[in-house]
Amino acid sequence: MRILLRPEAAAELFEAQAWYEARSPGLGLEFVRAVESAFAGAARFPEKYPCVEGELRRVILRRFPYAVFYRNDGDELLIVACYHHRRDPSTRQNRN
Repeated sequence: MRILLRPEAAAELFEAQAWYEARSPGLGLEFVRAVESAFAGAARFPEKYPCVEGELRRVILRRFPYAVFYRNDGDELLIVACYHHRRDPSTRQNRN
């Protein structure tokens, strides 16, 4: 299954990685590994994770207060957002 990231989601991931890396060297890499693990789990079992809005599903990261939102489009997994749990969800709602 191909994994595609919307530009907004990629920007959120890079921003979070940089923030964690600035706090503690190596922590940004651990964040990326947690994200990659979430991507792999969603690609392997796309229907496993709960729908949160229509066809949009959510994977909650381990260790980090982030969730990855994605849509399963047959042979593609479209990553729509990577959101911190305290961020206002209304800013993500138009990305389906």
